Parts: sequence; structure tokens; C-alpha cells
Amino acid sequence: MKQLLLQIFTWWNGQTIGTRFFTWRKGTRVGEDELGNIYYEGTMTSFGLPRRWVVYKGYADASAIPPGWHGWMHYRTDTPPTKETYVAREWQKPHQANLTGTAQAYRPQGSIAAKGERPRVTGDYDAWTPGN
Repeated sequence: MKQLLLQIFTWWNGQTIGTRFFTWRKGTRVGEDELGNIYYEGTMTSFGLPRRWVVYKGYADASAIPPGWHGWMHYRTDTPPTKETYVAREWQKPHQANLTGTAQAYRPQGSIAAKGERPRVTGDYDAWTPGN
């Protein structure tokens, strides 16, 4: 019952009822990634390309799509990673959740949230005081 209510009232927890129905009618399962996201291909778009979409496992986070599937989703390649031996490049990093608001968030030197003193720069303003 909880899953049904989530599919009716939320879009960020997997698929909605509308997506489930559309996928059932028009989608062809292409593959699944290591995170459990499932990829589909369907009817043609107005540009003449097959419609492609992903049903996320859990929270919908577009940055959680691995590099090989990202290329397929954006029509950079017509071969999905399940039909080839895709190896990520050394510069392609695995997914990392957004750390903003956590203790692991990036805090550059001089940030209010970071420790230490901000380094002085040429654009710093020196306030005028009488007598100087």
C-alpha cells in the first residue's frame, strides 16, 4: 500500500503510476546498471530518435547514471553498455552523492564554514578612518 501511495503522490521515489503505465505499454527494457537503475527504449521522438528513459532504484538522482549509460541516454552511442564491454575512462569518476550540508562538504580556504583565516587578496577593501 505504501509503495502504491508513493507512486501516486511522489515522482522522486522511483517511478510514478503514469511512468509505470507508459513503460508497460511502450517500453522495451534495454538493461540495468550496477546501482539497480533500469533503462528503457520506446517509440520514436519527433526527431526520429528512439525515446530513452531510466527508472531509478530509489531516489531519482540524474547524476547517479554511470558514464556508459549516460552516453547511451544522450544518444552519443547507439549500443548500450550491456551489449558491449564498456570500460570507464580513468577520468570518469563513480557517482558521489551531493555532500552539501554535511561534514564532508567542500569548504575552500577562507570560507566562513572553514577553519582558519582567509588569505588576503588584492581586491580587499581597506576602510578609511579619520586622520589617515
